[in-house]
Amino acid sequence: MTTTYNCTSEDQRALGLEHAQRAISEKKCVVFPTDTVYGIAADAFSPQAVTMLLVSKGRSRAMPPPVLIPRINALDGLATDISADARKLAEAFWPGGLTLILHAQPSLDWDLGETQGTVALRMPADEVALEILTLTGPLAVSSANRTGQAPAQTAAEARAQLAESVEVYLEGGFRPVEGTDAVPSTIVDATGPVLRVVRDGAVSLDRLREHVPGVLGLGEVPTAEPADAVPAEDAGDGTPDVRKPAAPAEKDPEA
Repeated sequence: MTTTYNCTSEDQRALGLEHAQRAISEKKCVVFPTDTVYGIAADAFSPQAVTMLLVSKGRSRAMPPPVLIPRINALDGLATDISADARKLAEAFWPGGLTLILHAQPSLDWDLGETQGTVALRMPADEVALEILTLTGPLAVSSANRTGQAPAQTAAEARAQLAESVEVYLEGGFRPVEGTDAVPSTIVDATGPVLRVVRDGAVSLDRLREHVPGVLGLGEVPTAEPADAVPAEDAGDGTPDVRKPAAPAEKDPEA
């Protein structure tokens, strides 16, 4: 049975978190606020649950959802070959509106869709989101809307679009702030030798460059190829071409 909980009430919040944890364990979807927009979430390690998330949104496997984590030290458990520059950005902007595309740990038993061996990770700066992530562990999370529709800024807006496909809605008020537009996270591809923005969002390029000056903006190309970089068709080892993002930029805002 679909239920909405008002998380501005302490009692309702506790009940809602308990129900959401149970729903995730039962491979069902939940909706909760993040610091950017509301997100629809499912167990990242359950192909069945991820499929339900994608079906709820009307999205194909060609647009895999990012994974939200409760703490920065979960990074190494989910990703591999993490560059020093990628760590600098995580340390500077997590929790916050930055998503990093990284090489997924090959030993993990998950199926998020057509990821090309990558995973998009973020730690949100929202109390409710972090509470549920602490209870459940990493979650596959996408913006809580039907694909092509406006991103939900409240749980009520999400329910109007997603209806009974979601077991639990956690209402925490407007995100980011009432009267402002929804702003998705900035996505940075950190799978190659040069970090590059593949979607503009909450963290500006100028702020990124305060920590990693060499980050490429959306559509920019390096002035000179790194000496050890070779085109993907010549590499023969699955290394992403530094001139191409490892994963497609999302059309919908992501949580």
